[in-house]
Amino acid sequence: MKLRVLAILSVLSIVMVVFGSTAILASVSRELTQELQIKRVTALNRFAQVAFDAATAGGSAGLQTEMDRYSELYGEGVLIRLQGGTLRSGGLSEERADAGEALARANLNLSDTTLAPLQPFGPDSEVVSRPFGSASQVLGAVVLEVNLDPARQKLRERWLLVGLAAAALAAVLLLVAARVTGWVLRPVHRLNSAVTELEATGRTARLPEAGPPELRELSRSFSRMARTVSSSLESQRQLIADTSHELRNPVGALRLRIDLLQLELQTARQKDAAAGVLAELEHVEGLLEGVLKLAAAEHRVSEDSFRASAGESRSVSGGMQAPIDPYPALQEEAERAGPAARRTGASITVDSPPEPAAHIVCNAAELAQMVAELINNALKYAPGAHIRMAIRPLPGAVGIEVADDGPGLSADERAAATGRFWRSPRNRGTRGTGLGMTIVDKLAAANGGRLMLSDATPHGLVARLEFPPVAAEPEKPEKPDE
Repeated sequence: MKLRVLAILSVLSIVMVVFGSTAILASVSRELTQELQIKRVTALNRFAQVAFDAATAGGSAGLQTEMDRYSELYGEGVLIRLQGGTLRSGGLSEERADAGEALARANLNLSDTTLAPLQPFGPDSEVVSRPFGSASQVLGAVVLEVNLDPARQKLRERWLLVGLAAAALAAVLLLVAARVTGWVLRPVHRLNSAVTELEATGRTARLPEAGPPELRELSRSFSRMARTVSSSLESQRQLIADTSHELRNPVGALRLRIDLLQLELQTARQKDAAAGVLAELEHVEGLLEGVLKLAAAEHRVSEDSFRASAGESRSVSGGMQAPIDPYPALQEEAERAGPAARRTGASITVDSPPEPAAHIVCNAAELAQMVAELINNALKYAPGAHIRMAIRPLPGAVGIEVADDGPGLSADERAAATGRFWRSPRNRGTRGTGLGMTIVDKLAAANGGRLMLSDATPHGLVARLEFPPVAAEPEKPEKPDE
């Protein structure tokens, strides 16, 4: 947008300079032409008067002397036709085409005393002419050569000055256009960045009030709206977290009462009913725990996006986050999930680490949480499957894979799997919350990575966490004891 506005203003500035310069140059040309014409017509009239006196007195010696002196002084020729003959000076003769034509017109009692407007380049000279005599008789004609070179040189000098002034003015106007464009569009760019930031993070910094009055008012209005939206989103997020947290106490108390009630039950039917109530209570507990995890993950995404928009690096507890080797997290979560895998008939293996070791920037606790969620998801929806975990160097990324050879998901299901509370239709009978993949996706984004789902070969699902690779920090040598 800036380039388009600047181009329009630049074209208008150049057009203004060109039109102004053209008008000035035309005025200069007319001025020099009129000045030269007045001087030469004055000389022409003087020669006509002297020639008339010579024609009536019958002597032309003085006239010839006057003509020679003029030609020597100005370098211009003079041609005078009298009834007794033709006088010449300065090399001008009637054999020259324009001089002969002017002489013929003057003999017809026609004057030609107008010079064409001067141009920087053109013929070296022109001629002016007029007849002289009485009111009823033409006694002769005077033709005067006008040397245009000095006037043309002066015109070229003025053209050069006007050209330099026009170039300087154009540069100033272009600079002013650039400043005005920046002044007008800078608030627009800030507003666009703020809208993008508000969309990504749910909040944005207060916009400075700059630019034209209309844009300053727009910035104030947007800042008020952004504060309202941010406050509303934060209130909603806090309400969900607080509600989930507060519900855990009555749910825990309810579970204790159900456990005590089960001790008092006698019949199998009563015990089955209590077991069903307990199962539903466990589902509610799982939902509450998942909602709390999701709220924490979304808060991390919001905080990380806000810091990124402000030009800050990801950090942990206020400090810069150091690169970590993700392999130990895979080993620990595989060992932790071992008993659950044996209960479902599944197996878990971890491939050997790559050489050299791959490092990523990620919160270690959140990486462990993401891997645990992916393992639990595979155990829950692919019972009896073989789960394989590996770290794979990829072009421009480090992939942490959790793959199973279970039934997998279709392309449409994989696209919807990270949505809140989404579950595959064929897994409706399996107890779950539908928040596991959502939590992993949010935590991956909060740590600068992403979750990718794809088919396994020959069947199954591959969940891959991709992070930008980083170099491991060199170990600092220990200082020798003093």
